[in-house]
Amino acid sequence: MIGRDGELRALRGLLADAAAGHGGALHVHGSAGVGKSALLRAVAAEAAESGFRVLSTSGVETEQWLPFAALQLLVQPAVRGVENLPAPHREALSDAFGATESEPGIYRVALAVLELLADSAARQPLLLLVDDLQWIDSSSRDVLRFVARRTRDLSILVIGASRVRSPDSSSPSVHPDLALEPLGWNAAGELLDAGAPGLPAPVRATILERAAGNPLALVELPKAVQGMSAQMDDLPLTQRLEDAFAARTDSASRECRTFLLALAAEPNAPLNRLLEVSSLLSGSEVCVESLQEAVDAGLVTLVGYTPEFRHPLMRSAIYTRAALADRLATHRALAAVMDGTPERQLIHLAASALGPDEELAARLERFADASQAAGKVAAAVPALRQAAELVHDPRRRTGILIRAVELASEINDRTHTQMLLDRADPGVLGRVERARLMVVSDKAAFEPDEPHRRIQDMVTTAGGAFDAGSADVAEDLLWRAAARCFFQDGDTHVRAQAAAELDRWNPDPDAPHALMVRAYTEPYRHGADVIARFEALTPDRQDGRTLHFLGSGAMSIGDLNRATGYLALAATAWRSQGRLGLLARSLAASWPRPYLGQLDQAREESAEGLALAEETGEWIMWLGLKATAGLVAALRGETGAAARTVRELRAHSLFPGMPFATVTAQQTDGLLALFDGRPVEAYDLLARAFDPADPHYHSVRRWLLAPDLADAAVAAGTTEQARELLAELPELAGRLPSEMMVVAHAYTDAVLAPDDTAQERYTAAIAALPASWTLSRAQLHLHHGRWLRRQRRNVDARHPLRLARDEFDRIGAQPWAEMAREQLRAAGESSGRRHPNTSEQLSAQEMQIAELASQGLSNREIGQRLFISHRTVGAHLYRIYPRLGITSRGKLATVLAAIHEKHPETNLPDSTE
Repeated sequence: MIGRDGELRALRGLLADAAAGHGGALHVHGSAGVGKSALLRAVAAEAAESGFRVLSTSGVETEQWLPFAALQLLVQPAVRGVENLPAPHREALSDAFGATESEPGIYRVALAVLELLADSAARQPLLLLVDDLQWIDSSSRDVLRFVARRTRDLSILVIGASRVRSPDSSSPSVHPDLALEPLGWNAAGELLDAGAPGLPAPVRATILERAAGNPLALVELPKAVQGMSAQMDDLPLTQRLEDAFAARTDSASRECRTFLLALAAEPNAPLNRLLEVSSLLSGSEVCVESLQEAVDAGLVTLVGYTPEFRHPLMRSAIYTRAALADRLATHRALAAVMDGTPERQLIHLAASALGPDEELAARLERFADASQAAGKVAAAVPALRQAAELVHDPRRRTGILIRAVELASEINDRTHTQMLLDRADPGVLGRVERARLMVVSDKAAFEPDEPHRRIQDMVTTAGGAFDAGSADVAEDLLWRAAARCFFQDGDTHVRAQAAAELDRWNPDPDAPHALMVRAYTEPYRHGADVIARFEALTPDRQDGRTLHFLGSGAMSIGDLNRATGYLALAATAWRSQGRLGLLARSLAASWPRPYLGQLDQAREESAEGLALAEETGEWIMWLGLKATAGLVAALRGETGAAARTVRELRAHSLFPGMPFATVTAQQTDGLLALFDGRPVEAYDLLARAFDPADPHYHSVRRWLLAPDLADAAVAAGTTEQARELLAELPELAGRLPSEMMVVAHAYTDAVLAPDDTAQERYTAAIAALPASWTLSRAQLHLHHGRWLRRQRRNVDARHPLRLARDEFDRIGAQPWAEMAREQLRAAGESSGRRHPNTSEQLSAQEMQIAELASQGLSNREIGQRLFISHRTVGAHLYRIYPRLGITSRGKLATVLAAIHEKHPETNLPDSTE
């Protein structure tokens, strides 16, 4: 490994950490031949010498059709440990790797693989090596990403390698990556001289120039130097290498060349099958002597009885250099001997097609139908992609591609989704197909540019689909358009257009999608009716989709108590089904919790939701959850964490076009300024969220900032400006009587009131505030006490200030609690020292684990609930006990009793009980 000292040091450090129980993951990426595979082999050798068990796999283009193909090769050596797993994990792995009729959910398999590997790593550290990630089947890729994110407390190191950097398409995780660059001039010369000493100076200089630091080129080009032509100067380096490899087969026997082509077309076929196919093709028996010939030529190596190409470029060189007729014949021969494995047979039949083949396309569609019916969606997607390539009619081709995209998005296969979308031709589609395409493209990309035009297009297209008789597709597209009205704060015109389109359909007014569209689009027009209909609903608590619709609609109009209840139930449903992307969406229940004073729950749910949103690519949800995390940190007094979180939020590419998140970021910045004693700056920051021309403005969510704006106005002496800014609030609160609007109106009416009416308005406001809005209630008590002090009524001020202090302490709002203590001291009453909140001693995930353990759940049960290994749960508990001053699990319930009292669960209204 000449010239790779720095990379090897980094990898050795990761190995040492993993051996000590602090695992990790790394993505190595670089151009073909730059030495990724060699680096993986080197680290594998060092790991084995230092006591690691090494498991490896690699991607193969043809196996992208086969769900869990790469994963099965990876975990095969550890399969004996399956019998020690709980029954659900055994069943998931059996379904994934066996010939069952259905395919298990990705994350059921992922958790089972994690537990299998974690148990193995408890006995011996594990190194997982995954080469050619860009060709890994989507199911294996998702499982590997899942595992790679959960190795921190395990003796597992995951290293993947690919030619591309994009984490969305190939990296197993969001862990740091290592860009493998070409060798420097001195290292390149040393490597060349080591492999080909004594080259004439002109030849040596030419090779160094053409290799450009590529290690594989420095090793392989000297072997072909005699055959190099002037034209090679015009070839890309990868093609030069492929030509050099292919040239080695020129002197090989026909039987050997036939065998190599069969191996290139089906690299994971058993040796006896390859020899059988090669014999059929060559017309004479091909035996192991032909394999030995390939080994002697340095093209193939043997791993047990399995032949493997020494480098992926060797495989592609032999395949692409072969005559077209030979390639097609090889695929037909492979298909003929694989009638027992229809997936592989269809792969080779498709590869043997010269052009459009309607019969084969229909066969691929039937295979996709059967796969989808059996739940094997990951197998159906590539079959449909291939079928689309084989049909002549452009409209039918795009129709097949749309169906493939729909299935790819169903399993969160974003790589295939975008690739398939790029191949679709919207110009040939009818009204229903155009709507379906718009639905799936909306799933794939929530672009921030020209949001109003995009919403208008979606509404128009939804209307066309409805008129064409496809109500389901139309409803799906219209609620997505309505959702954009909320997330991107659509203007009055597009909001009215979306609402009018729904009205034209005359839907059931109690249907969840209809309630959501009306809440999202015209809350001030329909809000009162939507709230009244919520009161009469009794949704099924197991119906995650409906519960999510209702919770999202309630949240968009500021009915926060109901929103948290519905979304919490939806999250429970998705959690039980292992649907992590949908769970990330429903953990949006954390968004309203800070306003309800549920800071610990908001912290835990937003942290979990953020991790899942990153894992599943739910970036719109990530923005909302990140904004919540920043707001919670500010309210808890974690100033540095809050500022850092908002910086990260603002740095996201989608942030500028998403007012639903920008408004919360602005609220956090305003609170940080207020808590830091900069009231004028705080007021200016918060006031910007009420300016329609400002990017932080949201026509509905701005009212969540109204209490903070009033607080800042009093501190900054700008109460008159604040009254003007909030002038439309009373009228809008009358039209939309949601909790958010009631609180905003009552709170600001009291805090900004002139002295001669303030007392009665404080009394009325405290009576008007919903009981569940504990943070706002405590803030109002604080300001009432302040006002009483300004009236020189210190004794009267102490009671509301005590209420405020105690409530702030209870919910963990440290900055507000300190303000209340300061006011109490000024009123002549001292306060005892604030006792640290137990949750301040633990991370968000540690609090979740401690809570679940205190309820009597086992480590495995906690792991299954949180989608982590039971051994990770044990490691967390080992760290939690000393921080809480206890030594065993049995004492957790007692220590956390106060926390349970402080944070009662949000209850749904009686109508949904």
